[in-house]
Amino acid sequence: MAFSMVDANSDSFYSGALGRISWAMVVLAVVAAVALWLRYGWGVAAGFACGSMVSYLNFSWLKKVVEAFAERVTQAGKPRSAGGIVLRFLARYVLMALVAYVIVSVWPASLYGLFAGLFLPVAAIACEAAYEVYVALARRI
Repeated sequence: MAFSMVDANSDSFYSGALGRISWAMVVLAVVAAVALWLRYGWGVAAGFACGSMVSYLNFSWLKKVVEAFAERVTQAGKPRSAGGIVLRFLARYVLMALVAYVIVSVWPASLYGLFAGLFLPVAAIACEAAYEVYVALARRI
């Protein structure tokens, strides 16, 4: 009986990972944008903010695309076209390229901030991994 209780707690804990990663992305973006603004000025901070917004949108859209694809694969019945799923998947890259082009055209110095902002999900996932390790050690699983 104790084993099933641990499984239930683990399932509820791990099912909240995407929400925690999303919140970590927002918190990291705000903190890093302020730090970059104080250290390097508004250009780099604005580039980072743009990169962070693109990263957040990219992460959310990717989550929706994966959910739609999983639903399509597991759904029995008449097959639907995958065109919309593929279009949403490709739209993410078009958005990143468009924002990068605008940043380079308007303020080339902020390109470094943009690239740093695009790595925001990596930092948020690393924070989530560290949190999960901490919780696992605290629970002594």
